[in-house]
Amino acid sequence: MSVTEEMRARLQKAFQPTMLEIVDDSESHRGHAGFQEGGESHFQVAIQSPVFEPMNRIARHRAVHKALGADLVGRIHALELKITT
Repeated sequence: MSVTEEMRARLQKAFQPTMLEIVDDSESHRGHAGFQEGGESHFQVAIQSPVFEPMNRIARHRAVHKALGADLVGRIHALELKITT
């Protein structure tokens, strides 16, 4: 299973999002720190879920990182999050 697929499965399970977009932006970072041949090192995630309603920005980011898990986050060099309710 690819990193993208793992991220999608874990975020779907944790938040039942009304919108979820995951973009592997690794190729645009070629030559920069953390770039891995074959991609799956730099991601942009846009997620929308009512679960985030009572949370502030930091709590939302922490919730996403927790849902992804330390094992998966450890394989990602850069993760840009856009979280809405």
